[in-house]
Amino acid sequence: MSYRLRLYVTGRTAHSQRAIRNLQEICENELRDRYQIEVIDVLENPRLAENEKIMATPTLVRRLPEPVRKIIGDLSDREKVLLGLDIVPAPIHDPERGVE
Repeated sequence: MSYRLRLYVTGRTAHSQRAIRNLQEICENELRDRYQIEVIDVLENPRLAENEKIMATPTLVRRLPEPVRKIIGDLSDREKVLLGLDIVPAPIHDPERGVE
């Protein structure tokens, strides 16, 4: 299953940068090669934010797989992000336990 994520931010603020870093870390750890991230700055593309009814930033939108899901904030609570977006973590490879 592939995930298509769109992160709406406002400018290059510390809050926006933290959300981008947190999302990249979550995706690398949990989704590995199963994701695509698009970062949208609402100052540069206000119409996109308006079309998706984005009222606050940062907001993460999971566009695929459907249904669309949204989570607001800097994405620092990893468990909340995974639960809120219904992300199934990537399998863990552990040869000692026979888990893959």
